[in-house]
Amino acid sequence: MASMIPILLTGLCFLLLGPTCCNSSRILVVPVDGSHWINMEVILHELHSRGHEITVLRSARSWYIPSNSSIYTSINVPMLEDEADLNYYNKMLLNVMECRRSLTFIRTFCQQRLITSMLAKGHEILARAVATMLDDPVFIKKLQDIEFDLMLTDPGLTIGVILGSYLKLPMVFNVRWINNGEGHFTIAPSPVSYVPVSGSELHDQMDFMERTKNMLHHLYSFVEQHYVINPAYSDLFQQHFPPGTDLLSLQRAADIWLLRADFVFEFPRPTMPNVIYIGGFQCKKPGPLPDELEAFMQSSGEHGVVVMSLGTLVSALPRETTEAIAAALAQLPQKVVWKFVGEKPSSLGSNTLLMKWLPQKDLLGHPKTRAFVAHGGTNGMYEAIYHGVPVVGLPLLFDQFDNLLRLKVRGAARVVEAESLTKEDFLEALKDVLENPSYRDNIQRLSGLHHDRPMSPMDTAIFWIEYVIRNKGAAHLHSAGFSLPWYSYYCLDVAVFIMAIIGAFVWASVLVCKILCCRKSRRKTKAE
Repeated sequence: MASMIPILLTGLCFLLLGPTCCNSSRILVVPVDGSHWINMEVILHELHSRGHEITVLRSARSWYIPSNSSIYTSINVPMLEDEADLNYYNKMLLNVMECRRSLTFIRTFCQQRLITSMLAKGHEILARAVATMLDDPVFIKKLQDIEFDLMLTDPGLTIGVILGSYLKLPMVFNVRWINNGEGHFTIAPSPVSYVPVSGSELHDQMDFMERTKNMLHHLYSFVEQHYVINPAYSDLFQQHFPPGTDLLSLQRAADIWLLRADFVFEFPRPTMPNVIYIGGFQCKKPGPLPDELEAFMQSSGEHGVVVMSLGTLVSALPRETTEAIAAALAQLPQKVVWKFVGEKPSSLGSNTLLMKWLPQKDLLGHPKTRAFVAHGGTNGMYEAIYHGVPVVGLPLLFDQFDNLLRLKVRGAARVVEAESLTKEDFLEALKDVLENPSYRDNIQRLSGLHHDRPMSPMDTAIFWIEYVIRNKGAAHLHSAGFSLPWYSYYCLDVAVFIMAIIGAFVWASVLVCKILCCRKSRRKTKAE
């Protein structure tokens, strides 16, 4: 009997491990570098733990994505980062600050013009990178021989979309931004009467002038997509894809869109059946802090701590701006933990600890944390919501202005302008958020709504990724609207047909009336 125990244990192990082995799939991943990689890596860890084999395409000059990893195999390919320069974003920050000095109505268009120049260059680089891959038969055969079951990509870069379509792989997007705006604008109906266009800095309660501005942004975005972005890929599609292929058709053919959004944060709007919401999926419960940092947090006493992180671009801010920030922080009774890279401000107070890297999630979840000073990146905003920490926003680039507006209109944040920032303004905003309980009450209400869901965002993401693998796609969730010509989509042909019938009926009625009137007139004349 004793000799049977090892056999039984071995059989039990096979039963337990069997589903994981059977469900193992080969997944090709094309991520976006920078903060987007943080989101993708979280999902890859979970997929790896479930037995999936992962291959990541990365740039040899990648900023964040390591070439050696225990959870994936990497392949170096030409990417946007090969020709990108972090100094470019520093220069853009200064240009955006100059735009912020314009009138409120036009400054968003000034910022969009800067982004358009970046997109024009970026999509040309991406088109060349994809063409290099598709023109390399050895590289393509290598991918084909692996026989991948799925393409998982962030369509913020178009490489994964085009490569996955060329390889005819089922496709899942890990998406927030795509082409030139937020993902909804590519996949879902977007009435401009109440859906603010990306970069417009509007909310869903718009007056006439705001709706006018939103419509102008919509028209600008349309021109940008069709006359700046699409032409960059025309030669590529003519050479490697069937006639009529364009970028939007490939993107809309994706099986599932895992959208990094939650309607606790986003404004309600129309959506589609293959859009799955996973906003905040990267958030986790706080872990223990390093001993020295924990001691600093505890030393704050009843006043607590302000956590501050403005991303990697803070070093590009004008010196007077960082000095004003440091001077305002020095007057707080709270302790401050500030993620800062660059020359130490001369006005820095003894209550402020500078660190080159922060365990941000753990700090935001710490009971001593009272407020979060942030630049408005999506990850940071969802972490603030997850942990229920009110925000003082200092937006610098891209979607940060829109992100902070969403928290501001919900009463969970104060927003200040970097280009006109003074010590007094910044200190007033900090004290308002720290001393007015409404900010904390509102962010904690959002936090409660965010947590009140039947399934965690991460579990939701993994389910739908594996759903596409199991079913070899999700074509039944695709809308037929994307296959219609524009005049059929908006029923303009039907409208013209109905108007023609009404016009013919009116014409016929008038003609009959004229004939009857003429006959009556002739009879009257004869009678006289």
